[in-house]
Amino acid sequence: MNHNTPLPPVPPLSSRPVRHLSEVHRRVMTAAQLRSHGVSSAETNEQCRAGGPWQQFLPGVFLLHPGPPTSEERLHAVLMYAAREAQAQRAVVPVQPDADGGGETHRPVYADVMITGLAALTLHGFASTPPLPSLEKIDVLVPRLRRLRSAGCARIMRTSAFPTPRQVTGLPVAPVPRALADAVAELADAAAVRRLLTEAVRGGHCEPAAVVRELTQAKLLSRPHVVDAVDSLLAEGRAIAEDRLYRMVREYGLPDPVWNVDLRLPGGPHLGGLDAYWPEHAVAVELDTRAPRQDEDALWSEYARKREHLERLGITVVHVTPRKLRDSMEQQAAVIRTALMASADRDPAAYVLVLPR
Repeated sequence: MNHNTPLPPVPPLSSRPVRHLSEVHRRVMTAAQLRSHGVSSAETNEQCRAGGPWQQFLPGVFLLHPGPPTSEERLHAVLMYAAREAQAQRAVVPVQPDADGGGETHRPVYADVMITGLAALTLHGFASTPPLPSLEKIDVLVPRLRRLRSAGCARIMRTSAFPTPRQVTGLPVAPVPRALADAVAELADAAAVRRLLTEAVRGGHCEPAAVVRELTQAKLLSRPHVVDAVDSLLAEGRAIAEDRLYRMVREYGLPDPVWNVDLRLPGGPHLGGLDAYWPEHAVAVELDTRAPRQDEDALWSEYARKREHLERLGITVVHVTPRKLRDSMEQQAAVIRTALMASADRDPAAYVLVLPR
C-alpha cells in the first residue's frame, strides 16, 4: 500500500486542524467529519470540482487527494460509508500522542459494520483470493434493518445474525466461516469455490463444521457446485483430523493402537467402527466429524448409543473432535493415556472381534 501520497491541506477556512488524525484519516473523511473540522459543504464541493485537489469517492465519503485510492483507503472508505457519517465520526478515538508531541493520533473503531467476502479472506491471509487492488467490489456486512444501498465499490450485505468481527490490520473483518459463505454466495465457478473451502481447512483457518454451518444458514447447499465442494471439504477435514490423531500418538509416546477398525461380537452384531483401538486395554478413540447439514440430534444419538453399548461391554470410548486435536493435542493425549492406565483397575472387557474397516 502507498502511504506516501501527498496530502493537500485542509481548506484555509477550516477552523480546526486535522493533523492529529492518523494518516489514512487525513486522506479519507466523511462529510460529517469535515464539518466537525470547520469545512462547510460549499468548501468541500469547491475542493471536489473538476481538477480540484479532493474527490468524492462514495456518497458522503471523500478522498482528500487526487488520483486513485490505495487499498487501505478503499477499505476505510467502504467502512465509513457503511457506518454512516455520524457513526464514523463518533468512532474515531484517541489512542496516543503523535510523534511531534503536539496532539493525538487516532484509530477508527467502526460500529456494526465489517468487511466480508473475498476482501475479508484476503485480509485473513488466503492465497487463493484476488489481491485487494484487483477487487472490483468490497463486501461490507451490516445489520439487516439498516437502510443503505450498495454504491461504487461498496457492496452492502445484510444479516440478521451479526457475527463478532475479528480485528485485522485495525479493520473489523468477518470471521473466516462467515466471510467464506458471503464469498461463495457471489461465486458460480465450482473450481474457485472448491479452492476457497480447501484452503480454509488445509490452511488451518477454521474447521469444516463451522464452514458447513455458515453455508447451511446462508441456504447455499441447494447449489450443486457448492455441495460438491462441501463433500471434498469434509473429506479433507477428516483426513487432516486423522493425520493429527496419528501425530498425537507418535509425538506423545502413546502405545500404537490398531487403526480404523470395526468391532463385532463373536457370532453376533456389528458394534461400530472406530478410528483407533487398543485391544489389550479395551480403549477406543472415535473422531467426531459430524457435518452440521446432517440431523445432528439423530447422529449424536447414534454416537451415544454406540458408546453406551461398547462401555457396557467394558470398552472405554474417548470421543475427540478435530478442533480439540488442533487446539489442545497435548490435553487429548493425556486423556487417552489416563484411560489406558486406568484399564488395569477395571474388570476385563468382553471378547470382541477386531476387523479392518
